[in-house]
Amino acid sequence: MFIAAATDSVSIAPSWDRVVAEETHRLGEVPAANVGDALQRMTVMDGGIRLVTERATLVGNALTVDVRSGDNLAIHRALDEARPGDVLVVNGRGDLTRALVGDLIGEIMVNAGVTGAVVDGAVRDVRALSAMGLTVYARAVTPAGPFKDGPGAIGVPVAVGGVVVAAGDVLVGDADGVAVIPRHRVREVVDAVSGIVEKEEVLRRRILAARAGRPAVTQ
Repeated sequence: MFIAAATDSVSIAPSWDRVVAEETHRLGEVPAANVGDALQRMTVMDGGIRLVTERATLVGNALTVDVRSGDNLAIHRALDEARPGDVLVVNGRGDLTRALVGDLIGEIMVNAGVTGAVVDGAVRDVRALSAMGLTVYARAVTPAGPFKDGPGAIGVPVAVGGVVVAAGDVLVGDADGVAVIPRHRVREVVDAVSGIVEKEEVLRRRILAARAGRPAVTQ
């Protein structure tokens, strides 16, 4: 860690599997809405989890963190466990009073190859996080800083945006929001999304063709 703090109160789960980037590449080419459709719309985070940075593309493995409201000690410790391609997923208990992620944690994320964060709580320094090329979702933005006392847990299932996320699950995000793919269903979803996209394109072409065939409206 880059901060001097005791982490005795932070528990860390045994190592978990990740999905390799080659298996998730296709998911970065389709809307999060189509991913949600492939999952019967059951594991899409609620609309309170909003994009707060300029970059609006997110695909990666969940690095899950459970924290006490307004306290980010476990997030600092979790980044020691990060691998390139991870996404920080934080159950901040929906607390909006203190930011759990800011520019300094963002710099550590960049060092570790973490591509973004999804926080059920608040963040800050969003311009700086955008400049770093990170994709960050949160319930709110506030300048108020966090405590660093703990407790917390890393690598455990967490509830974020109304969805349970396990370590190693795959997150797909865009300007609309975030969909969560359970790790064991990634192959299924990758196989399904192309058909969903094609079906929508067929319908879109029919709609546009009907529009083109309408008589022009004169004033």
